[in-house]
Amino acid sequence: MEKYLFKPYLVKRSHSLSWFPKLLNASDEERENFELSLFGIHWEKIDEDLSFEGFFSFSK
Repeated sequence: MEKYLFKPYLVKRSHSLSWFPKLLNASDEERENFELSLFGIHWEKIDEDLSFEGFFSFSK
């Protein structure tokens, strides 16, 4: 079963975790521990950032 950045039933848009290796390899706890800012999403423990612009324009 493929995992997603956000649970697809909670948000209108999500991406496969396979597109984001650091997030894919992080534990559920690490992925769930994020902060939102005016510009994007930050995961402190795994030192990963994703801008909202990148999130909404990213495609594979």
